[in-house]
Amino acid sequence: MALASPTTVKIPASSAGKTMLLPFILVTSLFFFWGFVHNLDPILIPHLRKAFRLSNLQASLVDSAVFIAYFLLALPAGFVMRKFGYKSGILIGLILFAVGSFLFIPAANTREYIFFLGALFVIACGLTFLETAANPYATVLGPESSATQRLNLAQSFNGLAALVAPMIGGKMIFSGTDYTDAQLAAMTDQARNAYLQSEADSVKLPYLILGIVILLVAILIWVTKMPDTKEEGSKDGSGNPLHAFKHRHLTWAVIAQFFYVGAQVCVSSFFIVIAMKAANIKETVASYYLGLGYGLAFMGGRFAGTFLMKYIAPAKLLTIYSLINVLLSLVAIFAEGMITVYALIGIAFFMSIMFPTIFSLGIKDLGKDTKLGSSLIVMSIVGGALLPPVLGYIADLTKNIQYGYSIPLVCFVVVAYFGWKGHKIRTA
Repeated sequence: MALASPTTVKIPASSAGKTMLLPFILVTSLFFFWGFVHNLDPILIPHLRKAFRLSNLQASLVDSAVFIAYFLLALPAGFVMRKFGYKSGILIGLILFAVGSFLFIPAANTREYIFFLGALFVIACGLTFLETAANPYATVLGPESSATQRLNLAQSFNGLAALVAPMIGGKMIFSGTDYTDAQLAAMTDQARNAYLQSEADSVKLPYLILGIVILLVAILIWVTKMPDTKEEGSKDGSGNPLHAFKHRHLTWAVIAQFFYVGAQVCVSSFFIVIAMKAANIKETVASYYLGLGYGLAFMGGRFAGTFLMKYIAPAKLLTIYSLINVLLSLVAIFAEGMITVYALIGIAFFMSIMFPTIFSLGIKDLGKDTKLGSSLIVMSIVGGALLPPVLGYIADLTKNIQYGYSIPLVCFVVVAYFGWKGHKIRTA
C-alpha cells in the first residue's frame, strides 16, 4: 500500500536493510511512551475528581487540556518536520514531554487544578510533535507495501502501554481512601487539608520518574544516527491546507479521526468511573480491570488486527470492527453490573486498529501533501478535547454516567462510514 509518492520522501540508500532496524525500534519506543502517559489520564480523572471534588464535566477538562494541544500545535509541528526533518521534531517533542512531567511537582505543591491542566497541556504539546513525526516516519522506514502493517505493529506498543500504565498508575496514585462530602465536612480544617494535599502529592513520583526516562530517551535519539526524509521543492501548492483538502479521502480521514479519538478518550477516561458506578467496585480494582482488561484487549487487538490485515483489507476490517463497537456501546449504555465493564473491554479490542488504520488510509497517495496531511489528521485529535465534556455534561444532567456513552456510539457510526466509503481515493 503506497502511502506517499516516491518524490515526496527519500530515505538515503545507506539506510536500507539492517540500518533501518535501530531507528524503527527507537521510533516504536515513542509509541509506548506517549501511550503510557495517555493511559495515566483515566487514573488522573477519578483521582483529581476526588482530590478537588469535581463534577464529571469538570473532570473531563483533563482530556480537553491534553487534546486541545494537538489542535493548536499540529500545524506548527508539521512545519518543523518539513523544515528540519523528523528527528528534530522528535527531540522537541521529547523535551516538552519531560518538562510537562516535571511541572506536576509544583502543580501538586500549589494544589491548584488549573496548574495540573497546564502541566498536561505542556506534555500534550510534546506528544503532538512526537505523533506528527512518528506516525508517518514509521510508514517510510521500510517497504511501502507493508506500511499499514508496520504502523499497526508500532502502534501495538501503544497498546502495551495501555496494559501497564493503569496498573502502575493505579498502584502509585490511588490511595484507596475516598471520603464523602459529608465526611470531609465533619473533619477539622487541618485534617481535611492534610488529606487533600496527600491526594495531590501522590502524582509527584510517577511523573518525576516519567520525566527522567523521557530525557534519557531524548539523549539516546540525539546521539543515534537516524535516517531522515528530505522533501523536495514543490510548485503544486503543497503546504496549503486548502490544497491538501482536495484529497477527499484525507477530508474523511480528518473527520473519522476526530470522532474516533473522541470515542477512545470517552471510553477510556471514564472507564473507572463507570466501572465503580455500574459494577460497584473500588477504584483500585477498577484500575486493574482498566489495565488487565481494557489494556490487554487493546494491545491484543492491535496484534490481532495486524495479522488479520494480511487477509482482510484494512478498510473492510475497520468497517466490521466499527459496527461491532456500535453494538457494544448499546450494551454499555443499557446493561447493568459487570456486563457493562466487559462491554467496554470489548470496545477496546475492536477500536485498537482504528487510529493507525484511519491514519494510513488518510495519507495514502497524497504525494507532496503527505506531511501536511499528517498534521491535519493529528489536528483532528481535538475530538478528544471536545467530546468528553459532552459525555460529562450528559452524565451530570441525567445523573447516569452510562447514558453519556451514547457519544462513542455515534462516533463509531462515523468511523464505519469512513471504512465503507470515505477512505476511497478521490481528488478534486
